[in-house]
Amino acid sequence: MLGYLRGFDDIFDQVERMNREMEGLFGNRPAWSGIRSVAPGTFPAINVGSSAEQVDLFAFAPGLDPATIEVELQQNLLTIAGERKVELPEEKELYRNERFSGRFRRVLSLPEDVDPDQVNASYKDGVLHITVKRSEVARPRRIEVH
Repeated sequence: MLGYLRGFDDIFDQVERMNREMEGLFGNRPAWSGIRSVAPGTFPAINVGSSAEQVDLFAFAPGLDPATIEVELQQNLLTIAGERKVELPEEKELYRNERFSGRFRRVLSLPEDVDPDQVNASYKDGVLHITVKRSEVARPRRIEVH
């Protein structure tokens, strides 16, 4: 029986070794997983919350000129696009550069009951705050029982 179990240990060791080799070929397996996760380094990072009245989106995007941020809502798809320009000193050699620079575009699916005519966006302290009101007919209402 022990010999039989040792065979399983050997198989698991081989699978683990193969997994490490594949990670070496294709990069490390990301720590993120799941249907709602995004790759590390995705810009801007986003938090979304909702209530019965509206959907709130917070995009953490420091270093942007608010006039260059494009926000669009079409068929429940909210698009945030723009460009972040990061000035780096030319006389310095960088050993590591983790700050995003360049064009970006994020597209998020919103609930079906949002009102495309009730969208507001503001940018303050590096945070883009977008509110999208829910349609009046979709909001819950209390019904009095007689």
